[in-house]
Amino acid sequence: MDVAVETRRESGPRTIRRTLKAYVALTKPRIIELLLVVTAPTMILAYGGIPSLWLVLATLIGGALSAGSAGVFNCYIDRDIDRVMKRTKDRPLVTGEVSDREALILAWVLGAASIAWLWAFTNLLAAVLSLAAILLYVVFYTIVLKRRTAQNIIWGGVAGCMPVLIGWAAVTNDLSWPPFILFAIIFLWTPPHYWPLSMKYRADYQAAGVPMLAVVRGRAQVGLQVILYAWATVACSLLLIPVAGMGLLYSFVALVSGGWFIYETHRLYNLAIRHEHVSPMRVFHGSIAYLTLVFVAVGVDPLLPF
Repeated sequence: MDVAVETRRESGPRTIRRTLKAYVALTKPRIIELLLVVTAPTMILAYGGIPSLWLVLATLIGGALSAGSAGVFNCYIDRDIDRVMKRTKDRPLVTGEVSDREALILAWVLGAASIAWLWAFTNLLAAVLSLAAILLYVVFYTIVLKRRTAQNIIWGGVAGCMPVLIGWAAVTNDLSWPPFILFAIIFLWTPPHYWPLSMKYRADYQAAGVPMLAVVRGRAQVGLQVILYAWATVACSLLLIPVAGMGLLYSFVALVSGGWFIYETHRLYNLAIRHEHVSPMRVFHGSIAYLTLVFVAVGVDPLLPF
């Protein structure tokens, strides 16, 4: 008998509310939230002010559908290792709240809806970029890279950079240098964001046979890589100042928050090389705060006269 079905029977009868909650959990809503945080400011920068609120809403809805589709596909493909890892043992496909077939249907529906929605209410370029984002996350990262190389999160992180291109394209119907710099910021930010998480859950990834950097290298090596990528992220964020003509607010936020982010990564590395107790989740959560501050500044700076 299917493990998920047996688990569902043991966990009790399904209700509409319980099922909907499970469907939402499959979409990885926390990741969606973070992706939307970078999309809206990008649209403001692209427009040079506040764009049509309907366009912003339509783009955010399309982006959420796209990210949700990729998240569900990921949960479906990784359901075997999710059953092994303690961090993911409560995901709906593991607990049986949602069947494999239901999850696959949901993933396809959300993906198709995302492309159709963005094409109808923004433009074809944004819709094509949405399709590319789904394919990058599902095929390039989840299927090809994740279980094969310790560099998985570096190149797999490309999918997480796509929302800034989608947001920019939705406003301008083209792509120029500023969105690609924003793309590069997120690309370089992804390793120092995710690798600390993999340090905390190293045993989980090892048990599941996923070659995260924390599994194949020691803590000190991971800490060093986190530092290098943090420096690169901050340097890239400063490139946006001359290229997009950013003002004092963005410049200040990029420098101060970037300095704090770099400090936290150095602190993690220093503790690791001394073989002391490390708190990788401090860097993980700090990286989210850093990216949020930078993109809030991206959205507010064009509205200011200085």
